Amino acid sequence: MKLTDNALTVLEKRYFRKDERGKTIEDWKKMITRVAVNISNGNKEKEKTYYNLLDSGNFLPNSPTLMNAGNDLQQLSACFVLPLEDSMESIFESIKNAALIHKSGGGTGFSFSRLRQADARVRSTNGVSSGPISFLKVFNSATDAVKQGGTRRGANMAILTVEHPQIMEFITCKENTQELTNFNLSVGITEKFMNAVYEDSEYELIAPHTKEVVKKLKARDVFDLIVKMAHQNGEPGIIFLDRINKYNPTPHIGKIESTNPCGEQPLLPNEACNLGSLNLAGMIKNNKIDWETLKKATRDAVDFLDSVIDMSKFPLPEIDKMVKSNRKIGLGVMGWADLLFLLKIPYNSDKAVKLAEEVMEFVDYHSKVRSIELAVEKGAFTNFKGSIYETKKLIREDLKMDWKDLMNTMAEKGIRNATTTTIAPTGTISMICNTSGGVEPQFSLVYVKNVMDGDELLYVNPHFEKAIKEAGIYSKKLMEEVAKKGSVAHIKNIPEEIKKVFVTSHDISPKWHIRMQGAFQKYVDNAVSKTINFTNKATKEEIQMAYELAYESGCKGVTVYRDGSRENQVLTVGKEVKETKANGHRVAPRERPLITTGMTQKIETGCGHLYITINSDKKGACEIFTQMGKVGGCASAQLEAIARLTSLLLRSNVKVSSIARQLKGIRCPSPMWNNGEIVTSCADSIAKSLEVFLELEKDSQENIKKINKKALKKPKRRSTHAMRICPDCGSTVEHSEGCLKCNSCGWSKC
Repeated sequence: MKLTDNALTVLEKRYFRKDERGKTIEDWKKMITRVAVNISNGNKEKEKTYYNLLDSGNFLPNSPTLMNAGNDLQQLSACFVLPLEDSMESIFESIKNAALIHKSGGGTGFSFSRLRQADARVRSTNGVSSGPISFLKVFNSATDAVKQGGTRRGANMAILTVEHPQIMEFITCKENTQELTNFNLSVGITEKFMNAVYEDSEYELIAPHTKEVVKKLKARDVFDLIVKMAHQNGEPGIIFLDRINKYNPTPHIGKIESTNPCGEQPLLPNEACNLGSLNLAGMIKNNKIDWETLKKATRDAVDFLDSVIDMSKFPLPEIDKMVKSNRKIGLGVMGWADLLFLLKIPYNSDKAVKLAEEVMEFVDYHSKVRSIELAVEKGAFTNFKGSIYETKKLIREDLKMDWKDLMNTMAEKGIRNATTTTIAPTGTISMICNTSGGVEPQFSLVYVKNVMDGDELLYVNPHFEKAIKEAGIYSKKLMEEVAKKGSVAHIKNIPEEIKKVFVTSHDISPKWHIRMQGAFQKYVDNAVSKTINFTNKATKEEIQMAYELAYESGCKGVTVYRDGSRENQVLTVGKEVKETKANGHRVAPRERPLITTGMTQKIETGCGHLYITINSDKKGACEIFTQMGKVGGCASAQLEAIARLTSLLLRSNVKVSSIARQLKGIRCPSPMWNNGEIVTSCADSIAKSLEVFLELEKDSQENIKKINKKALKKPKRRSTHAMRICPDCGSTVEHSEGCLKCNSCGWSKC
């Protein structure tokens, strides 16, 4: 496979093996050879098949498989769900097990629905329960302490059923987005609740430990609160639990109550799933889909993912047993938006929705044909007896494939894997393949990448670039305009046919986003990872309609994101410093002397090495300078701003301790350990440095008058797209596939 410079950057940073000194010792061919040799487990024919499959660029497995296959860790799964029962023993056992999974590079999902509500009586201690929200915070803090796979913190999903007595508190518990930063939240929605919403009637809240009705709420009030919070900051999402369990392949084993962190993989407690994605953009030949190539890639990918189960070292024996009993795999797709570009089909069209059904039905059907063949060769999954396959309950609507005949064959011969299809986020693997992520539309056609020394490079979608050049209108100035506006919809001199085909996330109405998700969901065993993007001006009513349409379209869950909703939150309260007055006039900060003396500290932060210098004059601390270990990006600019303002405050006689108190504890996406102490952000590191200064230098400044609270003004928006910056490279990140990700360096929040 031909790799782009961007793909090589991602591979070298996150996938290629390194020696003990951190030097890269792999390239692309060595990496896929390592993976193919390991997964084939000595079978030379399979080794060749797997190598060719990976090198073709038509398929890649989830990141843990690429990273860990053939290494000591050998943990190859990305997603897990852990049990959480209503006892202190179960709660803290799950915290311990989650830490082990995060350490191995996996993400975890939990249902908090079995935990009794706060203040409910606990007979064993004659006390009262803390409730699920309190324990959710404990799980979040535990995740902070474990760095995932040596590279990032663990991602979690928390689900609470809408029937839980504390559901209203759960819905609003991330109103402050600086809290519960290691969790995605979703409300588990039931059919009974949705019926009550449509009927504008009440529904019952049920105590988990007694099964007694403790209260009734108007369903529409609860639904409205979910909509309000989703409009405000994108959380919580919603999961349709009854619909998920309607398609649960092993209902006799248990009820599905939770999903993995991005919501696309519903799992039983102690289950994991091995995921991989086909690159649909690579299946186009002569302006048509090459169905034979897609069929072969599907069959080979099923073989590969089934082999991954046998080769994976799972972090817990209970997970090993459950995974090998059900053998769930999740084959999905990426490159959907690029495929539509190549075929000149608008994403927001009936033709695209119909093609989505046709493509996913084809993949789903042939994945099951191959899984049945594997069952004949190696045996069906252990829990096949009693499954919906054996009882023929999983009947698909016929389009082109003979599902009725296939279900009869399954019932007679069995199937190797309890599920075969999932559409997962493809963040970095789609970057490696230089294609669009999952089934999302392109977020932008042109984006800016920040590189060393403050330079900026334009990255243009290759299919868009080709179309613009063929139209004879390509120019750097035009590309810069596209990057600035985020789309071509309102740019003059671009032909209407190009505008119609090359639509981006915010050009597409929520209706088409959801119709597309529903089309793929129709032929996916598990669920579809997708973000329904709204413009900043979207109303709560529009989000409500989107939720209702998702329910009516057969989706198993939905995640919405209103552009800029999180960035515009006023999360902290500032302080207005009243200056000392003389004769009714304000006194300016004291001037900096020509010579100062001070101390410099080196602190490890999530953005890199930070050097903090605090200088003093004869009146005490008077200025701060900061220097990042790696230059450029938003982090350095923000640090300079903090340092300048802090210096101004110091020379305005504000106490060092007061400044430290305001900066301390501010959180960013990349906390870091420094000398046994957690540094939650670069601002927090400055606070810690100020505290060290106070220990070394007596604070001789006079007390100042009362500090008044003053809300921070909202920043002006520079464009219709809110800007959020990657903590690793300083480039703009996007919100898609249920998560934040950076297209420049491969950083992902999940």
